[in-house]
Amino acid sequence: QVQLVESGGGLVQAGGSLRVSCVASGRTFSTYRMGWFRQAPGKEREFVAAIYWGGSSIYTADYADSVKGRFTISRDNAKNTVYLQMNSLKPEDTAGYFCAGGRVKGAVVAPQSYDYWGQGTQVTVSS
Repeated sequence: QVQLVESGGGLVQAGGSLRVSCVASGRTFSTYRMGWFRQAPGKEREFVAAIYWGGSSIYTADYADSVKGRFTISRDNAKNTVYLQMNSLKPEDTAGYFCAGGRVKGAVVAPQSYDYWGQGTQVTVSS
């Protein structure tokens, strides 16, 4: 069983930056597709970003249109950690941010494509 633990959430002013992290247990982390989702009160969980092995010795990153150019996902396989660097934050980015992971299957943006989930970390952006 893989456990995911997020950290790094908090309160930040609009235009500011924040980095959230997710540490995974298990020995097959490097093969997993890792993603970030977010969920605001009263809304469905939505895809933010994902990173996975794309072949040719590189990892591929995908982003939701709403965060493209502002957020960057990265991973450190030696530390079993995936990061989400969030810049130019907006009040509409306020949500609980959830780390997800698992073997590559299904659509990258679909929550059901991920086997493991963290408990989430809250990000609040004030205007």
